[in-house]
Amino acid sequence: MKYLYSNLTDKIIGAAINVLKELGPGYPEKIYQRALAKEFGRQRIPYEREREFKIHYLDEEVGFEKMDFRVYEKIVVELKATSGISDIHIKQLFSYLRIAKIRLGLILNFGKSKLEIKRIII
Repeated sequence: MKYLYSNLTDKIIGAAINVLKELGPGYPEKIYQRALAKEFGRQRIPYEREREFKIHYLDEEVGFEKMDFRVYEKIVVELKATSGISDIHIKQLFSYLRIAKIRLGLILNFGKSKLEIKRIII
């Protein structure tokens, strides 16, 4: 079965698997983020790290958030290093996709010995 941007997500997931194979589980999320940025660079995968966007309520700015990565200018990638992907992680990614006006997002969880992946399409 073909998914939206499956050729691109395959490359992203492959890079994340390389990072987890090299580091193993047990590190904080920031370590995986830095390592994945290095791996994206090594594989010439275009990315933007910690892209900041403003949050508005009733036309007034109330704060900001940062997504971990925007890859290929069309995929949001959020990293976790936890025992499992939860509903709040999924809701967070939905919010990022809406505000960034991007259709596809991946949650990559490095907290287990095997990479946990959740694909979200809006």
